[in-house]
Amino acid sequence: MSNAQPLLRVADLTKVYRTRDAALVAFEHISFEVRQGEIVCLLGPSGCGKSSLLLTIAGLQPADAGEVLLNGNPLREPHPDVAVVFQDPCLLPWRKVWSNVALGLQMQREKLPAAVLRRRVESVLCAVGLEAFARHYPHQLSGGMAQRVALARALVRNPSLLLLDEPFAALDAHTRHHLQGTLLQLVHRQNTTCLLVTHDIDEALFLADRVLLMSARPGRIEQQWHINVPHPRQYRDPQMIHLHTTIVEHLARHSTLREEAKEVADWVI
Repeated sequence: MSNAQPLLRVADLTKVYRTRDAALVAFEHISFEVRQGEIVCLLGPSGCGKSSLLLTIAGLQPADAGEVLLNGNPLREPHPDVAVVFQDPCLLPWRKVWSNVALGLQMQREKLPAAVLRRRVESVLCAVGLEAFARHYPHQLSGGMAQRVALARALVRNPSLLLLDEPFAALDAHTRHHLQGTLLQLVHRQNTTCLLVTHDIDEALFLADRVLLMSARPGRIEQQWHINVPHPRQYRDPQMIHLHTTIVEHLARHSTLREEAKEVADWVI
């Protein structure tokens, strides 16, 4: 990686959820950097604060301590250069596929000429293989197709940073693997920087340049691995098997699941 300023810098970030009677630390003292064009995966057990961390980085909720910097500037609210894809595609049911994707551009402050908007939407729909479904409604799509629409809606904006919160977790294994390949092709083509949340070791190893392992709640960065395996990657590659075994062994040695981790689902937005 270059020694240039990182695109994303997370510095000593902490998030606490409070009620009248209790305070729950979702994650604390999180620090890491992501450089331009890099794909970084946040890997960890359910309830470790991965999704809360992503929401905070996206500016969708405030941090209690620390800061997030995008190109050296504080990031405290949703930013036009940052796109987010969630596990739920969050498509508007009354808008057709074309219009759902176009929404990513129509909500920008600077309005594009109609011809430019049309070209960009048609181009990204072609890239995700949905050009033939542009006039379909969300209820007419499979789960995998709907998630491709959500990915297209995010990428049509050409974001500097793409945040993904377990976007393929609800899909069957075949569809999930296909969409992982689609994601890689698109982000490499646009040189998009990605931060992906997952609890799936295989997904992290298949996609990432670097894997950051979070501990059980309160989440902290516990370990990191550089994945120096060229694309396209194969799960049966000896290097991949070795990395998978290393991560599993690390989890077995160091991950202590606390009873209160079960409560985190009530706190994550």
